[in-house]
Amino acid sequence: SGLMSAKSSVQAFLLDAAVIFFFAITGLNTLAAFMAGWASRNKYSLLGGMRAIAQMVSYEIPLVLSAVIVVMWVGSLNAKVIVDAQSGGNWYVFTPWGLAAFIVFFIAALAETNRSPFDLPEAESELIAGYFTEYSGFKFALFFLGEYISMFAISGLAVVLFLGGGAGPGVTACPWIAVVWFLAKIFALILVMIWLRGTLPRLRVDQLMAFAWKFLLPLSILNILVAGFAHFIPQDSLFPKVVVWLVSFGVLYAAAWGLNKLNRADVKPREYKYAE
Repeated sequence: SGLMSAKSSVQAFLLDAAVIFFFAITGLNTLAAFMAGWASRNKYSLLGGMRAIAQMVSYEIPLVLSAVIVVMWVGSLNAKVIVDAQSGGNWYVFTPWGLAAFIVFFIAALAETNRSPFDLPEAESELIAGYFTEYSGFKFALFFLGEYISMFAISGLAVVLFLGGGAGPGVTACPWIAVVWFLAKIFALILVMIWLRGTLPRLRVDQLMAFAWKFLLPLSILNILVAGFAHFIPQDSLFPKVVVWLVSFGVLYAAAWGLNKLNRADVKPREYKYAE
């Protein structure tokens, strides 16, 4: 029955803990980055590996918390159940808490995959090429290939959690079109990632860490409370939905504004010192 269910929904296999499995597998990137920098016997590569580990661990927390919001709302870790809960165009990105969670998830995904403006592990201005400074040729190509595979994998998870999976026009008549829609949504997110690489400047490492711990993490925790508030409000009419949207955006905007002011309170003007 599981095989028939998988064939009818255009799915490779069913996994009850699919979301946890994804984060467990992608967590191995941290060990790989550190081993690559440490095995190079180069202090710049080692520092690049340590910086990559700090970035991955820091941004993995808001990434997981954003996914936890969807898991809490659906009540399942199964990817198929999460996608089925968004049937009929009720994608979670169209909800106030889902939109906030998707934005946090996408920003954390950029940092997890070392994409601009969070590509500090390969900052040539400070650490040359980061943890793969000593690698060239096919070894360097494998690092680059792994980075792009991570982009596709984490974009696929974002599509499952927030964008309805393979849902789209024509899926009911031809189920195989779900694969086309799923890939189209993934490539749309990849396009945004590549677009941002040529648009935004790179952050400093202190700005990178402060943004994760002082901004994204509190905002993710607050968004969990907003999602819980929205879950227990009856939404069978238009008025409760409008109230949820206004309250959610008001709370999240106030939190973002307050966290931004708090982060900028200790920022001092840059002082330039010249040799006399």
